Amino acid sequence: MTKHELVALGYGPWASKDIIRRAKLLMVQKGCPYYESPKLGRVPVTAVEEVLGLTLNARTLSELAKIGASASEEQS
Repeated sequence: MTKHELVALGYGPWASKDIIRRAKLLMVQKGCPYYESPKLGRVPVTAVEEVLGLTLNARTLSELAKIGASASEEQS
């Protein structure tokens, strides 16, 4: 999950960035040093769910996948 996908869910840009930061810290604490990279902006959905204390349903995730695909095309 990326910051842009969290913004699409309704979180603000700064809140989204903070959620990703906290999810990365969580992943490092769980023993995944890969997430220490400052350039990495994508984290597992499960980490975001744990940080937020909620569960994202499959429909929401599929809608985010569509948004992510269109955002990638716009950046190219």
